[in-house]
Amino acid sequence: MASSQLFPILLVAVVAAIILFRLYSVLGRRTGNERDRSAFDRFSSPQSVPAERTAALPDQTAKQAEGVSSDTDPVARGMLAIKLADRAFESDHFREGARKAYEAIVTAFAHGDRAALRPLLGDDVYSAFDAAIGERERQQHKVEFTFVGLRDAKIVGAALRNNLAEVTVAFGAQFISATVDAQGALVEGDSKAVRDVNDVWTFERNVRTSDPNWRLVTTSGEAGEPKAG
Repeated sequence: MASSQLFPILLVAVVAAIILFRLYSVLGRRTGNERDRSAFDRFSSPQSVPAERTAALPDQTAKQAEGVSSDTDPVARGMLAIKLADRAFESDHFREGARKAYEAIVTAFAHGDRAALRPLLGDDVYSAFDAAIGERERQQHKVEFTFVGLRDAKIVGAALRNNLAEVTVAFGAQFISATVDAQGALVEGDSKAVRDVNDVWTFERNVRTSDPNWRLVTTSGEAGEPKAG
């Protein structure tokens, strides 16, 4: 009686062993070297590809990763490259900062405020500004300056070179400026006339540093500041 009950149990055990063996053969063993699929999907998704990896992707793939349509415009391509290298970069935020920087720089230069200029300028530009301020001081000239406003601030150039982001902005500004000597006699400008001024400035930032500040590295235009770069 006992042997007749044991046979079905053994038969079930054998069948179960065969099924388990087949599953083992099909699925294989987990060795610990397999990648977690959810983690792979998460890190390879376009929305979250690290900047240091997307910067090396082909243009079309990088554009898809950023959700930007194909565009052959060099300014758009430059802005995209900067965005891929620095995910915190936003063009509207940059443009607003550039507008404020323009006003701060031309005002500080007119007033000879080196302390205000130093953190806003690259070394070459600061040296040129410092020399011009020094020459005004030597001649005992004073600039009477009023910033009226900006008509426009348009990004006209952008590039990423060896982790250095460069953005060039064309400014259309208005201000009143007059230079007088120690006796108050007019040397240059007009203390009553509003000047329309056009300037093209390039700002630079190392995207691999924690410093979020952009610095002016080249200037050209009419604002009266010395040219550098």
